[in-house]
Amino acid sequence: MKLKSSEPFWLVKNGILYSYPSLQYDITCDVLIVGGGITGSLIAHQCVEDGYNTVLIDKREIANGSSSATTSMLQYEIDVSLHELIEKIGEEGAVASYHACADSILQLQHICKQIRSKSGFHKKKSLYFAARKKDVISLQKEYTARQQAGFKVAWLDAKDIDEKYQIAATHGGILSQIGASVDAYTLVHELLHYNHQRGLRIFDKTELMQVGYHPRSQEVLVNSGATIKTRRIIYCVGYESAGMIPEKFVDLISTYAVVSEINPEHTKAYQDILVWNTAKPYIYMRTTDDGRFLIGGEDERFQNPQKRDRLISRKEEKLVKTFYKHLPHTSFLPDFSWAGTFGETQDGLPYIGTHKAFKNSYFVLGFGGNGITFSIAGMEMCSYWLQGKKHPLSQWFRFGR
Repeated sequence: MKLKSSEPFWLVKNGILYSYPSLQYDITCDVLIVGGGITGSLIAHQCVEDGYNTVLIDKREIANGSSSATTSMLQYEIDVSLHELIEKIGEEGAVASYHACADSILQLQHICKQIRSKSGFHKKKSLYFAARKKDVISLQKEYTARQQAGFKVAWLDAKDIDEKYQIAATHGGILSQIGASVDAYTLVHELLHYNHQRGLRIFDKTELMQVGYHPRSQEVLVNSGATIKTRRIIYCVGYESAGMIPEKFVDLISTYAVVSEINPEHTKAYQDILVWNTAKPYIYMRTTDDGRFLIGGEDERFQNPQKRDRLISRKEEKLVKTFYKHLPHTSFLPDFSWAGTFGETQDGLPYIGTHKAFKNSYFVLGFGGNGITFSIAGMEMCSYWLQGKKHPLSQWFRFGR
């Protein structure tokens, strides 16, 4: 199949797995989740686990936002290196954030087993290599910081990487034992279907229009004219939160990805590893569960959809060229190319917590390359807050930090 489209690979590959009605009548619940992507589906899973009468709404079809475009590389590494994050926020918060992401990968593995997921969750190692010789000093400093934080890492020089993985044009790198990949689009549908059977009410094509605040509840008006009376709202709206929250707290970035034709003979050697580098913007590579290569990157600091999509063909050419630079002995025949938008914060951390402009509400906004692992951390955080308990990560993930 030769499909050159702005439609993400996962959406075309899987189609609409489940569909839900729009909300046409008034309802009541304990918790309303706004956003039916990977974050909303995970938070909904936790709320149902905790016994709350939960409703989830999305203004699109389920999982048709960023979750259909994500490359779903699950890493404990945050977009800001550990040693740099220590300098920004201190050792305690930096190390805790990294360990939270590592723990999240194991937690997602448990969830996938619990719901008998067929989303292709696969544990992998992670190779973070120096794109330029001058990056080696900083990367070795990062290696030491991770060792001291208790992570199982190994330093590989360029020869080691070439011999072990046949990856060329590197200057050494860090090999970590923690990582994974998944088909996030499929997982969203599986999580929501699983919890729908346990009482979760789901309404897509249902847009929040207005919130009326009352002392012990909130009344949400949706686009059909129906209302939802709820005790708490949890916003899982990703980069669209930039249009909701008055202050600037996130930069919106356009990113590009290309998936090859199926070639199990060439991808087999790389099915157990994630690869990314120190370039700015960095590139990242992995295999899919159906035997394709995926390469992404070439980020641009804008989010205009028309401008973004006009660059897809040019970005595809650059990404394929980069692929052959590092894996010259393999074959990459482009099959799908697409672009998406994501958010980037100054410290690489998410925004998970309350905001003064939104009463009785929480935001779970996992930005950068760790959106999924941050969302899993958000599950526990929301569970604590709904029970009136404090969570230790709150001080580092809060608004206004």
